[in-house]
Amino acid sequence: MATDGPKRSRNPVVAPRTLDVRKYAESRSTELDSLHSIISNRLGDDFRSRHNKRRRTTGFNTNNRRCRQKPCKSDKEGKKLPRRIRRRIELKENPHTGFNVSGDGTRRLRTHVWHAKRFTMTKLWGFYLPLGLHGRGRGSRALLERYKEGVVVHDASYYTAVQLEGPEDSLLSILSSLLVPCGIDNSEDISKLIISGQIYGSAMLHYGRHDSPKTICPVTYMWRPSHGQDSGVGAGDEGADENIKIELGSHLRRLWIWMRPSAFSEGFHCLKLACQNKMDETGVLVDCVSLDGRLGRLEVMGSKASQLLQKILHSCYNTSVPVCFPPKWGILHPCTSSYLEGFLGSDDKNGCGTKRNDLKSAEFLSSSTFISLAVVDPRFLPAKKSAVPEAHLSSNLCGLSGDKKSDHSAGNLHMKEEKLSILQLMYETDSSLSNCNDLWDVVNEVVHPPVEENVLCLGRQKRSLDFFCLKDATSAKSTSTETKFSRLCPIMLLRDTDHTGLLTGWSIILPLNWVKAFWIPLVSGGAHAIGLREKRWIACDVGLPYFPSDFPDCNSYSCFMAREAAEVEKKMKCCTVDIRSLKVPIPPPWTSIRFGFDKVTGQVNGIDSSCNIRSHEDLSADLDFEIADSPPIDNSGSDCELLVARTSAMLTSFLKEVSGDHLLLFPKRPDRKSFSHLLKDEAKLSQASKASTLTNHRRRLCYLRILLHAYKEGVFDEGAIICAPHFSDLSLWTSRLLNNEVGLQVPHCFLASYFKQLSSGEWEFQLPADPAASEAYRQPIGFVTTGFVPGSKRPTAVGFCEAVLLAHLRQEQWSRMPAKQRRKEIYVLVINLRSTAYRLALASIILEEQQEDVMSL
Repeated sequence: MATDGPKRSRNPVVAPRTLDVRKYAESRSTELDSLHSIISNRLGDDFRSRHNKRRRTTGFNTNNRRCRQKPCKSDKEGKKLPRRIRRRIELKENPHTGFNVSGDGTRRLRTHVWHAKRFTMTKLWGFYLPLGLHGRGRGSRALLERYKEGVVVHDASYYTAVQLEGPEDSLLSILSSLLVPCGIDNSEDISKLIISGQIYGSAMLHYGRHDSPKTICPVTYMWRPSHGQDSGVGAGDEGADENIKIELGSHLRRLWIWMRPSAFSEGFHCLKLACQNKMDETGVLVDCVSLDGRLGRLEVMGSKASQLLQKILHSCYNTSVPVCFPPKWGILHPCTSSYLEGFLGSDDKNGCGTKRNDLKSAEFLSSSTFISLAVVDPRFLPAKKSAVPEAHLSSNLCGLSGDKKSDHSAGNLHMKEEKLSILQLMYETDSSLSNCNDLWDVVNEVVHPPVEENVLCLGRQKRSLDFFCLKDATSAKSTSTETKFSRLCPIMLLRDTDHTGLLTGWSIILPLNWVKAFWIPLVSGGAHAIGLREKRWIACDVGLPYFPSDFPDCNSYSCFMAREAAEVEKKMKCCTVDIRSLKVPIPPPWTSIRFGFDKVTGQVNGIDSSCNIRSHEDLSADLDFEIADSPPIDNSGSDCELLVARTSAMLTSFLKEVSGDHLLLFPKRPDRKSFSHLLKDEAKLSQASKASTLTNHRRRLCYLRILLHAYKEGVFDEGAIICAPHFSDLSLWTSRLLNNEVGLQVPHCFLASYFKQLSSGEWEFQLPADPAASEAYRQPIGFVTTGFVPGSKRPTAVGFCEAVLLAHLRQEQWSRMPAKQRRKEIYVLVINLRSTAYRLALASIILEEQQEDVMSL
């Protein structure tokens, strides 16, 4: 019978497991001699190292000064080591709590060395933070593509949490007095889910909702799950104490409030003062503790963020590591509607409560879900791990002996070997499980750090030598140290999405000493690291505000803009006078918007004008309105008097206070059908035209956040002025008959006199004196806080406009347009501070699309 080839021997020759180098060299001596003769002929018998290669040939010299020093800050003679070596030792340290501090008191992130080699670092808010990649601040197009098609990661460990612990009634009372909106302001179903600890909430922290509307910063708050307390999660006497009812009949609860570093001292002082006032009133103690330097935060964003987390996170379910959720939820799944329904409804068999069917839509809760897990150190996972197993390690260990049907399957055998290797790494004698079973107990217990990197390198080297059956005679036995390490880490996953679905991602909250252990696997898994600049690009592209740039009502905004103004002034001083650019106000002069209301009262610097909002002859007289029984508006106010309506309730309250129910503002978020009906409702429009009197107008103006889209062309920069157009101006862009390429422009001489800087450093608005400039002048109604991001497929700018002026502008446009041409957006004009051309834009009011505007990046 013909054969395809020679038959293989049934007993192949097995290679020896050990090799003797001397015998191997003797057997190959002839080959080595011939190779030596060839090389000697090429080099001319000159084996001396060349001058340009001497640096590479000194690595064997242990006495070289570049050799690594031993990890000690002083040598045997007692001399102090150089600063370079001492700083290297300090940056490699991984203390349990706190940040590494430089000589001037600036704190460094745990990933500071990694970022400093790749990013431009800036000193901001008491930290050394990565500003962005090296260069001139470009690359936004490539970044947005990575976000939409891949994963980006940002180290947000500079965020700080404040823990409040006390009776549930007292905590709810404090939150209701400081947060807008608080959990009670939401619907009954959402309020129950927030208080029970199933979802987290977002709000604005105020000094007092009733006393002063001054805003501090946006916060994220989360309650410790109530079922975790009932089941004794957070082992020890503490879990038993939380089940004890106090005299008021309320359980002891724990609450975390996350704040930005720029407003942390201000917010922490506000919370501490509220807890002290609560104790003085009721005599009930509410603890307010700062978690500064204890928790880290990693933000993973992008379309493939869930896939990356499935790849590197491997949860462990063990009797010694209690978790708050059933075993099938310990593994990370994509955040789908069906999964959320299973996640939010528990099963009695798993001992986590009863099934809850009080949710109408699981997709609505997907943006606020958070999960508590205990995961294996991602550095110990197999390098070629295709997917995360679908069960916990404990159940897998039991299933290995009982699964007989799949023993002959190669894929299942590989999976079992993979699980056994992970289990072997977890339960080695030189490692221990996590001493902190729940991340909520990080205040009372010190979380053991992960295994050091040098120990991992030694282990990998030992396994490589064992694989090749080689013995390392020079390796010394590892000496035991007093430091305890762990290979399990308690973490918390927060789902980050907005109502539009443009923002997709997760936030990983973990102990601070575990940040580096998770950072490298995330970056190695395909995530692209970003800095503060890139994070702001993503926030603008998805339509979310960025703190503090898009929060002009906060004190952090004033401090941040003052810092930017100082940097711009410093750069301008380095330039000669002939090449210096036009000086523009930083931050924008928000008090200039008050001139619109001065026009309404009929007095502008002693000039009598008409009583309508724009005081121009081309608008109809039926839009005129007067201020009845109102005090004069104070123009000497500062930026801290700004009032920004962040919720529909705030806007509704403002409209009732000024008797502006007739204004064409719709804070109740009508759907498309109802809004299309409003566009054609002539009765509503006539009612708004007749009832044009405002009463009890407040000194503070109310601003609304809007999104700007260029109508045809134009780029809107940060600080640009948003103006109210005449109705005749719209035809320059919307009419097909007119082909005006120039558009509307102001004289170049008017740019330098548009704003005047006073001796105090503040900027004052100037009315045009030139007739040509007066003709092209348009009334400002707001400013742009975040400009266009180059490379975005649909460029979007973030701005703030005064609510009353915006409503009358819509009323004017709707009254002069046919019903078919009316739009939900409002036509506005935008002019950059160093430009002479107006650009037409469409402004969308955020509170007409959603109930709250408190989410931020």
